[in-house]
Amino acid sequence: MNIALDAMGGDNAPADIIQGGLDACAQIHGDLILVGDQDVIKSHLPSNVPKNVKIFHASQVVDMDEKPLEAYRKKKDSSMMVGIRLVKEGKAAAFVSAGSTGSASATALLTWRQVPGVHRPAIGTQLPNHHGGFVLLDAGASPDVDPSHLVEFAILGRAYAQKVMDRKNPKVHLVNIGEEPGKGNAFAKQAYQLLSQFDWFAGNIEGKDMFNSPCDVVVCEAFVGNVILKTAEGVAEMFARHVKAGVPDSFMKALYWPVKKVMAPIKKHMDYAEVGGSPLLGLNGICVIAHGRSNAKAIRNAVLNADKAVGAHLVENIREAVERELGPQQAIEEGNE
Repeated sequence: MNIALDAMGGDNAPADIIQGGLDACAQIHGDLILVGDQDVIKSHLPSNVPKNVKIFHASQVVDMDEKPLEAYRKKKDSSMMVGIRLVKEGKAAAFVSAGSTGSASATALLTWRQVPGVHRPAIGTQLPNHHGGFVLLDAGASPDVDPSHLVEFAILGRAYAQKVMDRKNPKVHLVNIGEEPGKGNAFAKQAYQLLSQFDWFAGNIEGKDMFNSPCDVVVCEAFVGNVILKTAEGVAEMFARHVKAGVPDSFMKALYWPVKKVMAPIKKHMDYAEVGGSPLLGLNGICVIAHGRSNAKAIRNAVLNADKAVGAHLVENIREAVERELGPQQAIEEGNE
């Protein structure tokens, strides 16, 4: 159950990445493998390095603005490629990176390939609401999909919600502009018809209701999912800046301390660092993609989430769910396409 961590990926690499990994290493069920330039990594390690922290050298780094396929083809010794290869070779059970989402997705897909029956992988992002949160997918992995792929996303999301979020019999909603079955464009209407064949489908859900109504899994195409994710992030940041800008700094502490206990649960739900990272679902391996500007806290939680996914046998459960819902023959045939 070793976890490979891309020590060189992210805006705050390597310092915050390494520190986050060190903060998590006592709670994982195997070794933490820091992947990257060994001299750079060693310079950021304390004198008393935990026994389950290892270094695996990689001489190259994938830049955030690098084209994913070029990075895959030209940087065979990047920290991202080496970490993903460690999972392929069975030397690690999961890979965590705050590097380029596109490069991590492409490299993992081309190295591990999809679970039989899954045509497109999906990023599942946990978002907060008044009922314990939900997982939204696809949040950015596969921009061009067919309505039938949303059925696959639903199955992936349900497996994740069950095994990692501890939801019993999770329900699935489809993002749409209205709750009624006939709402939406042709894509949404067709997706609704396909999803309606399953008893776990709970119908359409509007953007505003995702954050106010009980829901476990919400599916949509990657373009819509990424817009939802970035909009929610932007609104939260705008609100925080607006509150701070409207109050003189001299009064901030006086206003904050009386309501600190009340605000703490809200901050915990709204802070992306609490979740840490989003899993890339549907592949023959576990890849957790952290925010590009992840701090040590976010990396710590991303590593712990990866460890929990490994312990829950997430990939194996996804294989079983796809075969159960789509049928063994269809899953085998589609997985070989």
